[in-house]
Amino acid sequence: MPELVLAFIWPDGSEDRLYSPSRAIAGHLAPGDAYPLAEFLDRSRAGLEAASARVEARYGVPCRRARAEIARIERRASGFTGDADGRVRMLPESPTGDRP
Repeated sequence: MPELVLAFIWPDGSEDRLYSPSRAIAGHLAPGDAYPLAEFLDRSRAGLEAASARVEARYGVPCRRARAEIARIERRASGFTGDADGRVRMLPESPTGDRP
């Protein structure tokens, strides 16, 4: 199953990566787009849940790493709750899904 790593910038300007066990997340987060923080959380959660469901359909168990990634992203985002105008900007996808 093809994995995907998406790079993005948090509202404070720090760069991060989001790991997905399948490309299912590509239908939820688009490289180059920017999302309000709450929308980014909804989209990343939905995309990672879809990716985990694909893993479960293929291997019979959901992807623990996708669930851990949801928890990690939500934990990090909790530090921005007072920033109503905070946006998360997706970076362009590199050919390998990794950034230098």
